[in-house]
Amino acid sequence: MTTLTEADALDGLRDALGLLKDREQVAERLLASSAKHSFAPDEELDWEAPLEEGKWFWPPELVSLYGTPLWKRMGEEQRILLSRHEAAALASLGIWFEIILMQLLVRHIYDKAATSAHVRYALTEIEDECRHSKMFARLIARGGTPWYPVSRTHQRLGRLFKTISTTPGSFTATLLGEEVLDWMQRLTFPDERVQPLIRGVTRIHVVEEARHVRYAREELRRQMVTAPRWSQEFTRVTSGEFARVFSEAFVNPAVYTDVGLDQREALAQVKASGHRREVMQTGAKRLTDFLDDIGVLRGVGRRLWRSSGLLA
Repeated sequence: MTTLTEADALDGLRDALGLLKDREQVAERLLASSAKHSFAPDEELDWEAPLEEGKWFWPPELVSLYGTPLWKRMGEEQRILLSRHEAAALASLGIWFEIILMQLLVRHIYDKAATSAHVRYALTEIEDECRHSKMFARLIARGGTPWYPVSRTHQRLGRLFKTISTTPGSFTATLLGEEVLDWMQRLTFPDERVQPLIRGVTRIHVVEEARHVRYAREELRRQMVTAPRWSQEFTRVTSGEFARVFSEAFVNPAVYTDVGLDQREALAQVKASGHRREVMQTGAKRLTDFLDDIGVLRGVGRRLWRSSGLLA
């Protein structure tokens, strides 16, 4: 007679095999999509076309100071200049984040079968992220603005996070970096007020990031079922802290000085802006709903997410 313990073990084995089969099926579909819908930005975008006079570099509603008293005092030319520098700052943030993501993906597949579709897709995503980082770097150079690195504190925190992150924590951070920017870019690439080159860059990024989001979501859902309880709890706390760091890094104070604004006044108005808070929470809502559904937003982690301003 099979004991309850043996039956439970058999059920657990069947569940684990089912999750692995599902993981491979998802990866095979993503590999097929990558083969059909991948881009070569250096060849497919017109990098030499002149920038168009009077066009924005980011939709004005997504510029950090939009709707504030300071914004209302600024002329149209200075507002567009701010959008130019903030687009460069976001591209710089994207490069920082994608370099972290590539390292996390390499660590994730380090001890997994290289012949699996799951690992082959992770390598495909790393290839995508390399192209994205080069594309963002070229965009910054083409825009004639400085590169805007994150602060030294955030660089150190990023290095610490890469070292101590659990696997589910890594995929939570992946989604955090991808989904908020993805929401903004989905508003950007069809917006005819925006420079054509910016629209082209965001269109490529949105199409390819959709696969990355699917991969990360499916893996995180599996991880939050199979990971040990300590790992799940640690993920909740570290992801909440990373949400706080990421939301702070979303605004680079140097952009205000570079466009002739008082940095302290600008930061205070951004912090007090109800519109800006709504933009960030709306951009994160699809993600926070998902994380809530799979059990990431609990306890201390949920409080940290709220303090980040990304969760109402």
